[in-house]
Parts: sequence; C-alpha cells; structure tokens
Amino acid sequence: MLKIGNVELENPWILAPMAGICDLPFRLLCREMGAGMVCTEMISAKAIFYNNKNTEELMNIGKDEGIVSMQIFGSDPEIMGDMAKRIEDKGHAILDINMGCPVPKVVNNKEGSALMKDPLLAGRIIERVAGSTVKPLTVKIRKGFDENNINAPEIAHIAEESGAAAVIVHGRTREEYYSGQADLDIIRQVKERVSIPVIGNGDVNSYESGVNMMEKTGCDGVMIGRAARGNPWIFKELNTRAAGLEYKKPSMEEILDMLIRHAKMLVAYKGEFTGIREMRKHSAWYLSGVKNASKIRGKLNYIETFKELEEMIGAILDIKSRNDV
Repeated sequence: MLKIGNVELENPWILAPMAGICDLPFRLLCREMGAGMVCTEMISAKAIFYNNKNTEELMNIGKDEGIVSMQIFGSDPEIMGDMAKRIEDKGHAILDINMGCPVPKVVNNKEGSALMKDPLLAGRIIERVAGSTVKPLTVKIRKGFDENNINAPEIAHIAEESGAAAVIVHGRTREEYYSGQADLDIIRQVKERVSIPVIGNGDVNSYESGVNMMEKTGCDGVMIGRAARGNPWIFKELNTRAAGLEYKKPSMEEILDMLIRHAKMLVAYKGEFTGIREMRKHSAWYLSGVKNASKIRGKLNYIETFKELEEMIGAILDIKSRNDV
C-alpha cells in the first residue's frame, strides 16, 4: 500500500491537480469512484498571503473527499513556508509543491517548472516548507525544463534531502507540455535515485497503461490527469481490474446522469452563472464518447442555464430512443 509520510492511501491511483478542473465537485466525484487521493488545483502562495478571495474557494475541502493533497506554488522560500503554516487547518492531509507547471505566466515568474532550472532555490523552498508544516510534503516535478536540461533525478534527490516525503514525476519536459509520449525511463531513474515513494504521471488512461507504468518504472503510485476529464469512472476501472474483476464501462444513460449530477453540484457550489459556464468544458468531455451527441455538442458553448443543459441531454436521449425503436 502506498504510504506518504504518516498518510496511508487505500490504493495507488491518484487524481492529478489540474487548474480549472479539480474543484471540490469534481474531486468528490473522483473520490466516490475510488481515487486513492485527490489533489486541489494549484494555489498561489502569494495569493494566500494577500488574502485573495478566489483563492479561499480553491482551498475549500469537503468532509467526504477522503485524502486530499493541497498544491501550492511560488518562488519565495519565506512566503512558501509561511503560507504552508498558515493553511495547516484547511483539512488537507498532504501538502504538495508545484515545480512542474509549464504555463508561461507561471514560468515567467520563475515558478512552477522554472524552478527545475534552479536546483539550489528549489531545495531552499522545499526545506523551508517541510520545516513549516506538520503535513507530509510532496513535490511535483517534470523530466526537466527542456531536452538540454534533463534533471528530474537530481531534483528528486534534492527534494528527499530537503524533507519531502514523496516525489511526483511527469515524464515530459516543460518544453513538451503534454505533447508526445511521457518518458517512463526518467521515472525509473528517479525511483532508483531516491528512497522515498515515487508517483508516476503521464499518459495513464487505462488499467493496462497504469500497470505498464508501475512495471516499467517501479513507481509506487500513479497519477491520472487528462484521462479523468469526463471520466471519473477511470478510478473505478483501475480498482476493479486491480482486484481481478471484470469492469463494465458506464452506459450512455449513466454518463448523462453523471453529467447532470456534476452540473447540479457545480451550480450549487458556484451559482448558476459560473457553474454552467464551467460545466460547458466538462460536458464536452462527458459527451465525447456518447453516440448521437455530435450535433448537439456544438451548442454547448452557448448554454447559460441548468434548464438548457437538461434540455440538451433530453434531446440526446430522445435521439437514442428513436434509434432504438
């Protein structure tokens, strides 16, 4: 069983922290489907410092979420450490430092994956945060910043020496973003370099790919990101098949029911105006594998109310019922 510090996970399948996606409603659905741990969206330490109102929402954790990792990012060791201490009571079991985000506005502030270019600063940040929180600390990194700077094993070693309880490795460089294939060999190299748990990340979208990552790299856990969008059932699939049981994919009706339930949760949590607009992208992901949905899917970007979403789903079911006759 995967153990991070003093926190033991039920299973090794973890929801990755995805900006604009991993809010409270989505995390609850993934936990319900069997995720061993869920992660918040990345949260700016500076935004916490300045008491940003939107940041408070990002730090909300529900009582039914199970084990939650809260991810923070920044480049100032003092602010990172102080904010780690300030948020101790937020309900997370684990604290994570983002050193892998490839987004330009983050990298240009010398945050996220930019820290992989400055191992000394990365080490200072990790040491300061580890010394400021009683929660187990993890660090999420990439293969390197670019092909000329592949240093994940070095950064992982620094993380361990600086007090991290585990390291998460995305097998791509910052330069690659999410293109091409994740490099499993770099995850293996990290695993061989450190004695703390290593969690692999990149391209896992099925039980086969998850097991392949663990077998090829020796990693202790697997983080799933893009494959969970519109498909929280992936965690059910992973757990079911890991137990040697047959997994049955959700029916069209189950997918549409989940879509509506997700929308209700978002509207209840963020209000109809924001909830429905955020639900547009989630709906597109849910409907990507649904037959008879292609024509209606084009209207997603125009829905503004929960009633309109319900009517759209009703139209898909109506098309299905006519085709079934």
